Amino acid sequence: MVAFNDFLKLLDSQLSGSWWFPALLIGTGIFFTIYLGFPQFRFFGQGWRIVTGKHGGEGSKGETTPFEALTTAMSGAVGTGNIGGVALAIWTGGPAAIFWMWITAIFGMTTKFVEVTLAHKFRTTLSDGSISGGPMYYIEKGLNMKWVAILFSALMMICAIGSGNMPQINNIANVMETEFSVPKLMTGLVLGGLLWIIIIGGITRIAAVASKIIPIMGVIYFGGALIVLVNNYENIIPSFNAIFSQVFTGSAAVGGFLGASFAMSLKYGVARGLYSNEAGQGSSPIAHASSKTEKSIEQGMVSILEPFIDTIVVCSVTAMVILSSGVWTEKFENSFDRTSMTVISGVYSDANEDDVIELSKYVQNMPSEITNFNGVISLEAGSIVSNNATIIHKRSVGEDVIISRDGNLVTGDLEITNGSFVERGLNIRGKSLIDSAELTAKAFSQSSMNEYGGYLVAIALLLFAFSTAIAWCYYGDRSTAYIFGEKGVFWYRNFYVLCFILAAVIDTEVVWNIAYVVVALVSIPNLIAIFVLRREMKEDVDNYKLN
Repeated sequence: MVAFNDFLKLLDSQLSGSWWFPALLIGTGIFFTIYLGFPQFRFFGQGWRIVTGKHGGEGSKGETTPFEALTTAMSGAVGTGNIGGVALAIWTGGPAAIFWMWITAIFGMTTKFVEVTLAHKFRTTLSDGSISGGPMYYIEKGLNMKWVAILFSALMMICAIGSGNMPQINNIANVMETEFSVPKLMTGLVLGGLLWIIIIGGITRIAAVASKIIPIMGVIYFGGALIVLVNNYENIIPSFNAIFSQVFTGSAAVGGFLGASFAMSLKYGVARGLYSNEAGQGSSPIAHASSKTEKSIEQGMVSILEPFIDTIVVCSVTAMVILSSGVWTEKFENSFDRTSMTVISGVYSDANEDDVIELSKYVQNMPSEITNFNGVISLEAGSIVSNNATIIHKRSVGEDVIISRDGNLVTGDLEITNGSFVERGLNIRGKSLIDSAELTAKAFSQSSMNEYGGYLVAIALLLFAFSTAIAWCYYGDRSTAYIFGEKGVFWYRNFYVLCFILAAVIDTEVVWNIAYVVVALVSIPNLIAIFVLRREMKEDVDNYKLN
């Protein structure tokens, strides 16, 4: 598993981790924003009027209303990215990463507008009477490149599992175990069964479920967040200051947080922004294509609301809760994952300024004096007594580390090779930074809600992330139908549910790294396709008259 995780990191470093992918993603949004005359601002109000029924909107063939299409796409976007993903961005990139999430969303509103309009315009009616649309259809019909459409569909099938499925249940299972002591496998089995029951009903049942879950859970989540922010009102302005003051310098070390460079803040802000609102990814256009909206460009206007609500609103609320509570710099008792842990040579402390400089370089993968440990460490009653190594976990210095084997504290020597424990099956616990949904839960728990704050996050994550998994199965099965026909959808849905159950017990970091890779891979052909179809999009915008 460690070797596979290292491979994923290497692959990610060449995709979303390199300079060209953020440039392609944001650059596409900037280009269309200028080329189409800032549609995210011009058509924002019209989008609200359509989705609320004040402009008509319906009148064409389809399977969902504009509101149901929006909430289905929203359910695919609002999930772990808003609760766990924001925390992950802060944990890796610091407060400055939130700024880049906002930038990604602002230009992503235009990208979403373009891809949804094209998906609705080039949609098709299948032999069973159902509506199917998405990037694969405008790639085939608009570009006359069937093989690229098949490639996109194949990548979307993988992306649905690696991005919309596995990280969702993984975060749900972790939080349910932490807050309610529910075994991870049990969570996976129960929700897996419920997922199967819903997805066999197709887009009609999926849209019906999503249109009810998203509005109700949004109100509950915002209510809880408001309580936390009121409790920490004096930290709100300093939190905004931390975001803006370090945008071009990177985030400075503070508390247990060892700092992040400008490149890391940019990378993880953009990556989490994309993962959260999915702009340019080509996924939500598949849901919007089912809408009964008469004019395709009007469904594109409805989709502009999606990145705004998802990232500008929901992600910002989560970020302010985490930053104002201060928990992102604190260490908490937790189990140390092998893939998130490294043993380094020498004794280091984040209370020592000189040590922090070298530790910061090390966790940011910059040239550093620190090397991975090779050799033997000595333990007595579970505690390290040899003065030759330091454990790094979750990009922080591990404290009060206790190592056990089969429930018994370890006494004796343990061999370390290239920073990793040779012996498998060790249980390692201690204090370190935490990430993902667990960090968000801690932020809510540090308010007057106490443990109820953690319960609220667990329930919110359960509903948001579960609805995400539902929507993404639809994206995957439409892609399956494009390549293999409707006969392949049954098998894909069953495999999707199986992966959902297994991901409940897989290491968190591995799951997130899978998501990083597949999201980048599926976005590339879609971004290129909408750029090639830019003139057709420009014509539609120029011919539309606001009323």
